[in-house]
Amino acid sequence: MSVATTSRSVASAPPRSGVARTLVGLGVGVAVIAALFLIDAFAPTFFAAPLPTRAQDGLTLALSVLIESLPFVVLGVLLSIIVQVWVPPGAIERWMPRAPWARRAVLSLLGMLIPVCECGNVPFARGLLMRGFRVSDTLTFLVAAPIVNPIVIISTHAAFGFSDGILVARLVGGFLIANLIGWLYSRHPDPDKLLTERFLETCEIVVQERGGRGRRSLAQFVVELRSVMPALIIGSMVAGAVQVLIPRSALLAIGSDPALSIAAMMVLAVVVSLCSNVDAFFALSFASTFTPGSIVAFLVVGPVVDLKMYALLRTTFTTRVLIGLTAIVVLSAFALGTVVNLLV
Repeated sequence: MSVATTSRSVASAPPRSGVARTLVGLGVGVAVIAALFLIDAFAPTFFAAPLPTRAQDGLTLALSVLIESLPFVVLGVLLSIIVQVWVPPGAIERWMPRAPWARRAVLSLLGMLIPVCECGNVPFARGLLMRGFRVSDTLTFLVAAPIVNPIVIISTHAAFGFSDGILVARLVGGFLIANLIGWLYSRHPDPDKLLTERFLETCEIVVQERGGRGRRSLAQFVVELRSVMPALIIGSMVAGAVQVLIPRSALLAIGSDPALSIAAMMVLAVVVSLCSNVDAFFALSFASTFTPGSIVAFLVVGPVVDLKMYALLRTTFTTRVLIGLTAIVVLSAFALGTVVNLLV
């Protein structure tokens, strides 16, 4: 069953109320603020900075994540419109191999032609889904594109060169993990169940839109920004708040242990929610303290399953997909980091 067909059946059902989503967002915000006050009240020596300073730092970090991501999100939306509206039907599909594994391999290298970070890849992937690409193919692209990306390759090389095999391990590991995820989800008996009802309703809106290409482009631009921007803002706020709740000293204390350093850097990757185009320079500041394998794990996990990406991916994929994606990426990155530590 296609995405468009399922979206028609979903659209016939009454739409979900936005009140529940608003209440959930408010609940998360209240919980984070309450956590800050509780920590400040019961463990005043846990942080050197007072609560107002940490709150200001959290807001600054949230805004920095948002400002860093916004241009790539807009670029991704524009690329999505080009794919969905302006590229003729069948123009992309006819160049794709028919064998599923070969098609996924080609899509995982598509990031070489799209110099955007993971934030921009989400709306682009939504455009691929609306065009009729399979969920497993799209997931393969989403995982690989922010790693197998010309800007990411250049920035990683500028930060580490070829020392300790970090650059090669990131590229090869990202490619293999992406294709592993694509293969696993290609086995799902009902791929449309992996998509949220809200995204299927969005597909129906886009499919039913009539008029010229200019009108359709404007309609999709509005629909995509309305879907992605709230998630980006919430994800950025959560990322900023969590960063002021986890002391860096706790992570640095375990940086020299081969196993714990990998786990710590993966946690850090999820928390800081950096753009994949610049995360290598951030990781470089930990290179003297943490093992090379932990640096590789950080560079593989961050572009896929950070807090900002959770919010963006949830606009399209179900919570069960996000849990499975996280488990596969984390376990694979841990294994990759362990191999790098053993070889260098």
